[in-house]
Amino acid sequence: MMRPFIFVNIASSADGKISDESRKQLKISCEEDFHRVDRLRAFSDAIMVGIGTVLSDDPSLTIKNPTLRFERFEKGKPPNPVRVVVDSKLRTPSDAKVLDGSADTIIAVSEKASRDRIEIFSKKAQILVAGEEKVDLKKLCNHLYGMGLRRVMVEGGGTLISSLLRGGLVDEINIYYGDMIVGGKNSPTPVDGKSFSPPIKLELVSVQRLGDGIFARWRVKYI
Repeated sequence: MMRPFIFVNIASSADGKISDESRKQLKISCEEDFHRVDRLRAFSDAIMVGIGTVLSDDPSLTIKNPTLRFERFEKGKPPNPVRVVVDSKLRTPSDAKVLDGSADTIIAVSEKASRDRIEIFSKKAQILVAGEEKVDLKKLCNHLYGMGLRRVMVEGGGTLISSLLRGGLVDEINIYYGDMIVGGKNSPTPVDGKSFSPPIKLELVSVQRLGDGIFARWRVKYI
């Protein structure tokens, strides 16, 4: 199967939480990390998130620095990467920022998605039907590769990251560990769902202090 290079980028508390029990957006990253993430977006062809991230954070998934957008434009690329939302039942709100027209958007759905909503949303985004009950992530990644998208950045959430890892679709994981403890046994982690048995092994590529936290880059090692 042909697919893009896929890397996860996420911020976590020192105790491995990405939010508290409310699952609302929690500011973990520092200013230096925000700039790092913006640069990563600028070097990506697409940014992928799950529907949970859209519903809880309503991200725009665009490059904030105008200089970085202009540099992409000079290279013949669109100012912002393609936005990809994995949304099996097409629950994306009609006023979500990912549909604001500032970048092309793909919404991947399953056959369970409402045909009426598919027709309505197809006016704002490209709708890809892939999978019966849930989105077939391998089919989605193959489709992105066929579009010429070679580098995909995944920004959450935990359910999508877990599914991508389980499918052997993640090449690298970038984690910024912020200077805080969140706690809570029901607080979400970077990887939700069932545990992996055996655990998926990682190879440390680099680690550095960034602001008041630590940034680590890992390569995924599938056996």
